[in-house]
Amino acid sequence: MSALPQPAEPAVLNDTPITVADLDAVLAIENIIYEFPWTRGNFIDSLAAGYHARKLCDAQGRLCAYWVAMSGVQEMHLLNLSVAPPWQHRGLGRRLLDGLVATSRRAGALWLWLEVRESNQRACAIYQRYGFAAVGTRRAYYPAAAGRREDACVMRLAIGAAKHEDADALE
Repeated sequence: MSALPQPAEPAVLNDTPITVADLDAVLAIENIIYEFPWTRGNFIDSLAAGYHARKLCDAQGRLCAYWVAMSGVQEMHLLNLSVAPPWQHRGLGRRLLDGLVATSRRAGALWLWLEVRESNQRACAIYQRYGFAAVGTRRAYYPAAAGRREDACVMRLAIGAAKHEDADALE
């Protein structure tokens, strides 16, 4: 047994949709954890477009984590997944991904896609452990310091049925 203290298992966390009323709390987290955070306008546009947007709040109603994703034809595209610093390293990223996969399946998606900064090795490792595979690069996708741009690693996760309809037609 380790002598190091282990973070307590998160107490009951409520999983609910993000609303415009949540954006001050969401933006507070965005501005802490990202050098180039989403803007209020990015979130408002996502909500107005009907994108899937969920949050986890603790028993006191404090925002702990959230995600935003866009549906496509038989696919879901993760646009933003964030965990507030006090809640990091406590399994909330996996919990968010589990909820996103469930939402994706309900929406009929066979694939879940995302982009992640190539420099964000921690996030890349989390996604790989979850089962995502790197499938390409988007050159100069993200803004970077000093007016530069950073490449994004494109990743995908198969979440649909084991066989696709096209494969069934060949049998």
